[in-house]
Amino acid sequence: MRRSSGVLLPISSLPSKYGIGCFSKEALEFVDQLIAGGQRFWQILPLGPTGYGDSPYQSFSTYAGNPYFIDLEALIEKGVLTEEECEACDWGGSESYVDYEKVYESRFKLLRKAYENYDLDAEPDYWKFIQENGFWLEDYALYMAIKNHQDGAGWNEWPQELRDRHPAAIQKCREELADEITFYRFQQYLFYQQWNVVKKYANENGIQIIGDIPIYVAFDSADTWANPLMFQFDENNEPIAVAGCPPDGFSPDGQLWGNPLYSWEYHRSTGYSWWIQRIEHSFRLYDVVRIDHFRGFDEYYSIPYGDDTAKNGHWEKGPGMELFHAIRNHLGNVNVIAEDLGFLTDSVRQMLRESGFPGMKVLQFAFDSSENSDYLTHKYSYNCVVYTGTHDNDTTKNWLETASEHDREFALRYANSKGDDLDEAVWDMIRLAIASVADLAVVPIQDYLCLGGEARMNAPSTLGDNWKWRLTKNQIDHKILERMRNLSKLYGRI
Repeated sequence: MRRSSGVLLPISSLPSKYGIGCFSKEALEFVDQLIAGGQRFWQILPLGPTGYGDSPYQSFSTYAGNPYFIDLEALIEKGVLTEEECEACDWGGSESYVDYEKVYESRFKLLRKAYENYDLDAEPDYWKFIQENGFWLEDYALYMAIKNHQDGAGWNEWPQELRDRHPAAIQKCREELADEITFYRFQQYLFYQQWNVVKKYANENGIQIIGDIPIYVAFDSADTWANPLMFQFDENNEPIAVAGCPPDGFSPDGQLWGNPLYSWEYHRSTGYSWWIQRIEHSFRLYDVVRIDHFRGFDEYYSIPYGDDTAKNGHWEKGPGMELFHAIRNHLGNVNVIAEDLGFLTDSVRQMLRESGFPGMKVLQFAFDSSENSDYLTHKYSYNCVVYTGTHDNDTTKNWLETASEHDREFALRYANSKGDDLDEAVWDMIRLAIASVADLAVVPIQDYLCLGGEARMNAPSTLGDNWKWRLTKNQIDHKILERMRNLSKLYGRI
């Protein structure tokens, strides 16, 4: 990876019409802005369909795309929806935040209308898509159709013959829910068709996409329902243990994520075929893949299923480099960013070195009482990606406002910043990242805009206010883009 810079902006945060960011003309305009700002990368969050909590890290499928991101304006142009139908829906009262309940109630109603007006038989690309993606699409479409028929319940609450995929019951569902199954295929066809337009435009203009895949899949997903042998389930397809993080100074009870854990013995017996397929598919969507919670491949934290906290968990050995050797043997060298944040053991560091993947550095983690953090920029090697903050961090401006007096003073001193103008202090922090030796520097758009805590994307271990923030139209102006470009040019990132 040659020296370059990029911007972190989720698709949901684009200033598109109709309640949420999507694959609209605003996505192409953002690519144009990245070019004007001298950037080479656009980093996004996972693209999967979201459920309870609206988190892109808890998706109904590791392969499917979020129907919310389908551009309704394109369907108006196609003639399968009208502008009046889209305008008549309630999308919520704010352009700056997503109202997921309103989006849910409106989007699927409109997509159903578009489906009923669409002539799929006249589109050879649709049938090609069905053929090429059948390995995941058929399970996903069937899963979602049954889930709707079961009033949204997770598969573990379905009747036993459906929960355990008895052939006769599954065949009956395929027949009785055939139209609903096709509706979900249709949604995925539109998603992939539109995303490919955005990615092609970005690539043709010198912008590469950094995608993001969670290490784990959600329990309430087509992945677990269709492939129970891949997970640590008992004979009743109930989890034996689930994922999370141990207690630490920030979280005395630890973090209970609740995702099912992989049966690595099973994956090893298959030559890691599912993982190879998953990574290969990810590189059809993205140019670079960030793998979340990379340390979980070395050791993973196992919490007994049914526990209310993560306190009683313990560490288990993961597949280590054996998995990545298998991936390389099939796919060659892959462009992966390893999310290696948090407490790292020597064996994790060794795995990262052996993989050759760049790890991550987050500036906000650099300024603590020790004044000797590994996240300080003078300690970086070239082979890393530096962020002022990620989607899980506060904005840099609000971090500077709320940090302890020591941490804030240390950060300003380290950045050679006066600190009397908070916006300029944010730019001084950005300069630290851009000037560092890290091959790639990525800055959330909120930091380039010097936004406060109102623009935070996610506060981990909380529910209710996450994943909602959006850009508003014309919020990025030419002055910001010029300053962005000048900084990247000054430090050799163009």
